[in-house]
Amino acid sequence: MVDVIVGDDGLSRCTWAAVEPETTYHDTEWGFPLTGDNALFERVCLEGFQSGLSWRTILTKRENFRVAFAGFDVEKVARFTERDVERLLGDAGIIRHRGKIEAAINNARRASELLDDEGSLESFFWRYAPAAEHVPGSMTLSEDSTRLSKDLKKRGWKFVGPTTMFALMQASGIVNDHAYDCVTRPTVAAAIDDYLASQ
Repeated sequence: MVDVIVGDDGLSRCTWAAVEPETTYHDTEWGFPLTGDNALFERVCLEGFQSGLSWRTILTKRENFRVAFAGFDVEKVARFTERDVERLLGDAGIIRHRGKIEAAINNARRASELLDDEGSLESFFWRYAPAAEHVPGSMTLSEDSTRLSKDLKKRGWKFVGPTTMFALMQASGIVNDHAYDCVTRPTVAAAIDDYLASQ
């Protein structure tokens, strides 16, 4: 079982959420159902940029990323050119990694194709939700994240390995990975139930 940490407010949280900005992110975003095509595209991109780095690095640069990548609007990013790549490589407010920048632009193009095929990124990603209840903290990848990764790679997506896709699933509520004793877990569980009931 995942341990929790008790904050100054007396509330038990997942151990990684002991300090800001992680605490607020944990309490208000992580694990809550993420909907909307651009929001899910943003999450895929940011998880890719996070690879090999701390999530804190991404959190502190997230607003810069949103400006640099046109609000992660799929169609706008899909039209980025080499000039945009050079612009982004010169932007100190984001992670200046050519491979990850080019992957984000590539993935926007692949996301646009997926939208044409499937109608919704949201419905595509949520179909990989596990059939059984997920045991929090039990893994860093799963059969479901491996299937999602393979399917995206077949479609030409990049920086979408199984571990990165499991992080996406954790963050977007496709799995509830809050510790059993975490104060936020039941709120997230109820939000996921409400989301699934609305589909």
